[in-house]
Amino acid sequence: MLETVKYLLGSAGASGYGSKSTAENVTEQSPDLRLVTAIITGATSGIGAETARVLAKRGVKLILPARSVKAAEETKARILSEVPEAEIIVMALDLSSLSSVRKFVAEFEYLKFPLNLLINNAGKFAHQHAISEDGIEMTFATNHLGHFLLTKLLLKKMIETANKTGVQGRIVNVSSSIHGWFSGDSIQYLRLITKDKSQYDATRAYALSKLANVLHTKELARILKKMGANVTVNCVHPGIVRTRLTREREGLVTDLVFFLTSKLLKTIPQAAATTCYVATHPRLANVSGKYFADCNEVCSSKLGSNSTEAARIWSASEIMVAKNSNANLDPLDASLL
Repeated sequence: MLETVKYLLGSAGASGYGSKSTAENVTEQSPDLRLVTAIITGATSGIGAETARVLAKRGVKLILPARSVKAAEETKARILSEVPEAEIIVMALDLSSLSSVRKFVAEFEYLKFPLNLLINNAGKFAHQHAISEDGIEMTFATNHLGHFLLTKLLLKKMIETANKTGVQGRIVNVSSSIHGWFSGDSIQYLRLITKDKSQYDATRAYALSKLANVLHTKELARILKKMGANVTVNCVHPGIVRTRLTREREGLVTDLVFFLTSKLLKTIPQAAATTCYVATHPRLANVSGKYFADCNEVCSSKLGSNSTEAARIWSASEIMVAKNSNANLDPLDASLL
């Protein structure tokens, strides 16, 4: 009850910010960001678009990959109308396609740009069951696996940039508190809903993908520390906000739920605050493997804090993104040994 009251009041936590802070508020004390280059997925609308706008306003050079290049160009135009000096490049990327991820990274590397900041923001809530071209359930393929491969392929560039500039690189994975709704065997459930359409539950599938984001963060932080890399990775819950993520669930029930919870909803500028805080604030130097909400470190779910499960999801993800992976997910059996 006390935490709910604090949330509704927007009381500041240890960071000095709270649920009512906006992306612009939390970046006011950021260091000079004009030498920072960032990739932000899912920046065509909602939280991603606001994150891109505010970072551009602070001088960050932006790479905006999107499935709809037209929508990304519209985001770019809106930002340039407010920040004419902003540097923004739009590129094509379909996160549900591993070949598209590889193509994007190859094209990005050809540009010879540095990379200081990677914000894995894009998200999909698939009401209808679907399978990606790689044979993976679509929500998991888009929300986790595409970002997993994207991060894996860009990591070398981020480490090189950090070594060359002396500026610590940062990776931000946008998850959700809904990750705590998933319980059970994550890999077995993924195999089940990939092979059997009748077992698909949209909310549980989404919760699984968001749990995978949290576990990806935890294991990657461990690996980066072991490597001695000057790159951090953290995970964020942006808060409850009505964005295009719910566009496939528009209707009376959705409208009623959002009306009843309206006092808990954040504006999009407030929802983008935690991402921008974790991406830029000097207080977060050397902080890695943590989970944030309302611009403050909080605890993830019990399963999301499980190191063994994090390593297990990582191993399964490595198998799924391997170029010679069998699309029917049978290779995942090896991860259960």
